[in-house]
Amino acid sequence: MSGDRGPATCVAAAVQFLRERADLALILVGNPQVINAELGRNGEGTHARLGVQAASQVVGMDEPPREAVRRKKDSSMRRALDLVKEGRAQACVSAGNTGALMATAHFVLRSLPGVDRPAIMSAIPAVGGHTHMLDLGANAACTAEQLCQFAVMGSVVAADLNPNGRPRVGLLNIGEEDIKGHAIVQDAHRLLSATKVNYVGFVEGDDIFTGEVDVVVTDGFTGNVALKTMEGLARMIGNSAREEFSRNPLRRLMAVAAWPAIDALRARLDPRRYNGASMVGLNGIVIKSHGGADEFAFRHAILTAAAEALRGVPSQIAAELAAAAH
Repeated sequence: MSGDRGPATCVAAAVQFLRERADLALILVGNPQVINAELGRNGEGTHARLGVQAASQVVGMDEPPREAVRRKKDSSMRRALDLVKEGRAQACVSAGNTGALMATAHFVLRSLPGVDRPAIMSAIPAVGGHTHMLDLGANAACTAEQLCQFAVMGSVVAADLNPNGRPRVGLLNIGEEDIKGHAIVQDAHRLLSATKVNYVGFVEGDDIFTGEVDVVVTDGFTGNVALKTMEGLARMIGNSAREEFSRNPLRRLMAVAAWPAIDALRARLDPRRYNGASMVGLNGIVIKSHGGADEFAFRHAILTAAAEALRGVPSQIAAELAAAAH
């Protein structure tokens, strides 16, 4: 019911998802009257694999997280998380307020044993595929132990969603040399070197895109700044390319000739294909969609939730953290 585009986008994505995946079911949570109207617009009435759960409240995009937890107990966000806690759903997907979603999810589902703080993790386009990165904003400041937990959790998710043996994990720093960085990353470096995680050492910002590492670990402040910088750079490159190719008739003709390559590059770097950040470390699966996601992007967030649910990611994370603690 929340997000920048509201239920119209979410319902359309849900309908498209069910048409493609006959093995899965969805529950739409919110105002039944609004949801049913959107289902009608998308050619759907009653559906054997589509349920509707009523919720009378909506968490605003600018609502303080604490207020959402205390005063919005019948919000669509809260009810969706309750479904996961009760076992009626195996995952929750929301395009709503990120802070409120994390706070409510932590209150309802709690953290897994061995997890101090859940983290936000997402895929980033890179050479040869993508790189997983966490934390992307849940925890502005982190201890060395928490960074180590992030590495274990990130390794599990990367292995499940993109099997390639043992994912290579790097710790983001201002240099690759062992002497670089502040005390917290130095301590995390020593802790990670002693774990069974496939830890490759310190990595720099440009390593996020080289394809030489599968998981990049950092604190939420740095991760969020890096993510927003990437998004801004991608928009600037796209806008600059359009301006240059439309500058005169000759360049417009060149753009037509180069269109297949341009279209392929645009698809490869399309941020909508990477929509759906995992809130890892919770005792349940919660996927945060970008608030401005369109139908294509929100559908991808649902796909991410389904992939994690089918593989039982929280159970695997709990087992790996227990092994690491032992």
